[in-house]
Amino acid sequence: MTFTEKLAEWYRVNKRDLPWRQTKDPYLIWLSEIILQQTRIGQGLPYYTRFARAYPNVASLAAAPEEEVLKLWQGLGYYTRARNMLVTAREIAALHGGKFHSTYAGIRALKGVGDYTAAASASIAYDLPVPVVDGNVLRFFARHFGIREPAASAKAKRATYGKALELIGADDPGSFNQAIMEFGAMVCRPSLPDCTECIFRSTCFACLHGVVDQLPVKAKSTVQRIRYFHYLVMESPGGEALYLGRREGNDIWKGLYDFPVIETEKPVSLTRLILLPEWRRITGDHPEAGILRSAIFRHLLTHQIIIARFYRIAGVKSAPASFSPVSLQNLHEIPVSRLAERFLSMLVRPTRE
Repeated sequence: MTFTEKLAEWYRVNKRDLPWRQTKDPYLIWLSEIILQQTRIGQGLPYYTRFARAYPNVASLAAAPEEEVLKLWQGLGYYTRARNMLVTAREIAALHGGKFHSTYAGIRALKGVGDYTAAASASIAYDLPVPVVDGNVLRFFARHFGIREPAASAKAKRATYGKALELIGADDPGSFNQAIMEFGAMVCRPSLPDCTECIFRSTCFACLHGVVDQLPVKAKSTVQRIRYFHYLVMESPGGEALYLGRREGNDIWKGLYDFPVIETEKPVSLTRLILLPEWRRITGDHPEAGILRSAIFRHLLTHQIIIARFYRIAGVKSAPASFSPVSLQNLHEIPVSRLAERFLSMLVRPTRE
C-alpha cells in the first residue's frame, strides 16, 4: 500500500466523531477552524457547539454585537480571532450576499485567515487539493520524511507543503488533510509517540535512524515577558456592584472589561503601591484603610507571564470616567479576561496587608 492508502485506511478506522466533520457547510467548517487555531479539540468542542447553536449561519453571526461574541468566546484566549471572525462574517454578509468564498484565494483573503485555515476550509468544504500545514503535520512529516529544518521556519513549512502536495490527490483532499493532522495528534505525538504501533514504522526516517526525539528540529525558545498587574477591585457602597471598564488600545484583552489596573516593572507592596500617582488618580480621595488583597495569580499567555494581585476597596462612590459600576448579578453578562474570571469565580477570602 502507498503512503496515502495506508493513511486513508488508518483514518477510516480511527477518525473521531466531531460535528464539523459531518458537514460540508463552508461557514461551519470555517467556524471550527477559527476556534481550533491554537486550541485543543477537547477545549474547542464546547465552544464550537455554543457558537454553532447561537449563530448557525453567516448572517446570524454578522448581526451579533461584539460584546456578545466576546462573551461567548471568553476563556479561549487570543480574542483577536473572535473580533476578526466577526469582521469577516459582516464582510461576507454585506458584500457577498452571505455566500462564502469558494476558492482558496478568496478564503485566504478574509481577515484573520491564514494559509492553514484557508487550506482546511477549501479542501473540506470544496474538495480543493490544497494541503494543510499545522504543528501536527510539521512534526509527522519531519519525522517520516526526515525534514531537518527548524519546524517554525519557512523552509520547513515549504518542504512539508511540497511533500503534502505530492501526496494529497484530487479524490478526497479534505479527508487527507484531516488524516495527516489527526495522525500527528494521535500517533506521532510531540512526546511519547506511539512508534511501536505506527503503520509507517518501516518507512519512517526518524525510526530507521533512531532520531525520533530529535525531530522536528526545535527553534530557539522565545523569552516570555513578565508583567506585574495590580487590580483595584472597587466596590460600590453596600458592595452590590464593581467598577469595570472596557480595555482599549492594542494591548492584551482588547474589547474585554477589566478592573482599574496599575502595572509595575517589579513586585511592590501595597504600602508602596498607594504612594504611586496612578493609585491616587484612580481612587481619588477614597480612604486607604480597610483594603483587602487576594492571593497572587499567575496567568500564562503565549509571550507573556502575568503576575497579578487583586485589591478590594469597599465603599467607593465614584471612579474614573472610563469605569462604570456593574451589578454583581450582571457580571456574568459582560466579557472579561480569563484572569478576571478566575478571581471572580474563586471568591477568595483576602488577607489584610
